[in-house]
Amino acid sequence: MKIYINGKFYDKNDAKISVFDHGLLYGDGVFEGIRSYNGLVFKLKEHIDRLYESAQSIMLKIPLSKSELTKATIATLKENSLLDAYIRLVVTRGEGDLGLDPRKCTDKAAIIIISDKIALYPKEYYKAGLKIITVPTIRNLPEALNPQIKSLNYLNNILAKIEANNAGCDEAIMLDSLGYVAECTGDNIFIVKDRHLYTPPQCMGTLRGITRDTVLEIAPKLRLDVHEHVITRHEVYISDECFLTGTAAEIIPVAMVDGRVIGSGKPGKITLSLMKKFKEATKKDGIKY
Repeated sequence: MKIYINGKFYDKNDAKISVFDHGLLYGDGVFEGIRSYNGLVFKLKEHIDRLYESAQSIMLKIPLSKSELTKATIATLKENSLLDAYIRLVVTRGEGDLGLDPRKCTDKAAIIIISDKIALYPKEYYKAGLKIITVPTIRNLPEALNPQIKSLNYLNNILAKIEANNAGCDEAIMLDSLGYVAECTGDNIFIVKDRHLYTPPQCMGTLRGITRDTVLEIAPKLRLDVHEHVITRHEVYISDECFLTGTAAEIIPVAMVDGRVIGSGKPGKITLSLMKKFKEATKKDGIKY
């Protein structure tokens, strides 16, 4: 495996950054997870745009233009001879000292690109559906650390993931400070009720997911009424279908939430239709290399 760091490629064992890097010391940086399918980087422009938006919000200047970073991402895939891959694009504040002050980071931001295979969930989960729970750890307050910033500080999500793991589940629903459903630890959440598709609005402590947006684009083509609306756990429990979306997860059905069987307990027809349409989108909506 070849890792891209600041314009050069390194073998995996030689790919290193400083222990004084603010990304390591304080989670001071931003990242994107991106997928390529058969030599097409899905929604690459949208991912690059979101990365720069996250960087803008934390006042981190990325030392490459969007065009240059796009070329570096594609070059990393080519260097590793990968047609189907997961790409992790990381930008840190750079090397500083042991203090918090970002002005002490004298070097340029560190850019790291890693490409490899990924399978977030076993294949059988896509056929049977996930069993998930609601956890006590709530989603970060937008006024504290806005979840729309895809930062390297993912401790909020990790704590919720630990609670899910301790309960024997692979994923967890996180609520916002008002008790509404926000999102899962690494995925956006959707429910279906009477051919109406619901997902929490971005203002309610959710990440603007690229796969989430793709589902919102696809749904009207299936004659679904789409609503970005606050959701309670009760509405999840009585839904006809539930599924999660994310770059790594793609679209994955949910069969049970907090011990309640969702719908028939199997992936629903609408979920399966959206999964099919999403697969079709990955073959045409992106940048070919």
